[in-house]
Amino acid sequence: MLESVGSPVANRVRALTDALVDELVAVRRDLHAHPEVANTERRTTDLIAERLRAAGLEPRLLPGTGLVCDIGPGAVETGQRRVALRADLDALPVPDTCGQPWRSTVPGVSHACGHDVHTAVVLGAGLVLAQMADELAAGVRLLFQPAEEVQPGGAEAAVAAGAMDGVAHVFALHCDPRLDAGKVGTRAGPITSASDPVTITLTGDGGHTSRPHLTGDVVFALGQLVTQVPAILGRRLDPRAGVNLTWGSVQAGTAGNAIPSTGTLRGTLRCLDPRAWEEAGGLLRDAVEHVVAPYPLQVEVQHVRGVPPVENDVHATRLLEVAARDVLDQDAVVATEQSLGGEDFAWLLTRAPGAMARLGTRVPGGRSYDLHRGDLVVDESAIGVGVRVLARTALLAGRHPLPAGATAPAPPARPLRNIPNA
Repeated sequence: MLESVGSPVANRVRALTDALVDELVAVRRDLHAHPEVANTERRTTDLIAERLRAAGLEPRLLPGTGLVCDIGPGAVETGQRRVALRADLDALPVPDTCGQPWRSTVPGVSHACGHDVHTAVVLGAGLVLAQMADELAAGVRLLFQPAEEVQPGGAEAAVAAGAMDGVAHVFALHCDPRLDAGKVGTRAGPITSASDPVTITLTGDGGHTSRPHLTGDVVFALGQLVTQVPAILGRRLDPRAGVNLTWGSVQAGTAGNAIPSTGTLRGTLRCLDPRAWEEAGGLLRDAVEHVVAPYPLQVEVQHVRGVPPVENDVHATRLLEVAARDVLDQDAVVATEQSLGGEDFAWLLTRAPGAMARLGTRVPGGRSYDLHRGDLVVDESAIGVGVRVLARTALLAGRHPLPAGATAPAPPARPLRNIPNA
């Protein structure tokens, strides 16, 4: 049975974590004070590698930035592939307004998504597991991944570099500043959304606003696209798929009495269902062409396949839940909602089944924050919580591998779709 609340193994995990918490909080504050944006995380990589080497481990650097580090026996010794624990390293180009003594020292850059916490948690889990290597039924791989905040993201590059080779399960935690510290939010199935940047450019001859019938009216056509394309997708795709197309930028013209010759519309296409995500790109093109067809304009659609949805495996989610209850308490696990945010952990799930859970970082009874804001403040007790959960999950996953025949979903196609002029 998986259930083992307050087991001797859990007690050892807790004790080893408690001995590391002060150091891990200091690491988190150091990272917070020295944030690095995507693909520049050299100092962060060096700091983590140095601490792992001090523990007698042998980290391997990924191309550019980031690293992997194996702990415990390999497949030859156990007959099982490894369990991976993933952290993302990069910060955001957002000014830090948290007001803490360890606030960012880098102008215009901050850890506004909690990746400093993620990094400290996976480092701590690795240090705990290194001291429990004799209890590992399967080896563990720590994956410190760069560039989660950009597209294409660092997960794809890590996969290409072999970071997921020989991995059976992969797990991660993500900060949730609306959930109390000490709680872990879980959900089987889709937990985050596909996220695809979309840019539509219209081109015509331009002209005088007194004679719109003699030219292609770019501004009017953009207005039609803003309202009609999301409506068309909503009627062509199953509403249970959670498809959402939202525009964030409309740019055209500079004069009130001149119809411009070009205009651009930018937004994001999001989808909770992987199957619908595969369909949405073609339907987007059809919808744009249909709406623009009455107007003498050229249209170019750029649809970048960003990240798939994070679709949590049922068995892997169960392992996370049992681990959290074992090292925390029975009430520590709560159901969490789906999010339309994107997360490139999804690319790792195309190589091995796994799950991501939400790590509560709100001071109990305190203020709720939002991610990607410079004023984000976390309850640092969440670091110890995350270490306990991931370390116990890795120990459980080695002893309770996936049911026979279970595999990761096939990787979806990932082209940069440049649809030519219609």
